[in-house]
Amino acid sequence: MMTYVFLFCAIVAEVIGTSALKAANGFTNLVPSVVVVLGYAAAFYFLSLTLRTMPVGVAYAIWSGLGIVLISLVGWLVYKQTLDLPALIGMGLIIAGVIVINTFSRTGH
Repeated sequence: MMTYVFLFCAIVAEVIGTSALKAANGFTNLVPSVVVVLGYAAAFYFLSLTLRTMPVGVAYAIWSGLGIVLISLVGWLVYKQTLDLPALIGMGLIIAGVIVINTFSRTGH
């Protein structure tokens, strides 16, 4: 159970760091730049805790898949970026893949 808590924390920290990356404007804005560095540091820390009990391939698949979807959501909500139908379908397939891994694979448990 804690493995998934750590993985969720890693995903959220990575989403925060990546979201701030746009506002950091090439690391020319101090506060967003600090958020980027702290976000990625926290993400890798929590991912390292996750990897104590979960295989790296499974952890990374879940982390990157959910990260893509959440970053796209932040881009839509915060930066008013739009997604076309093929992008939405692709993200739906990513979510389906994460569900398949978590539901049917014994590798992740």
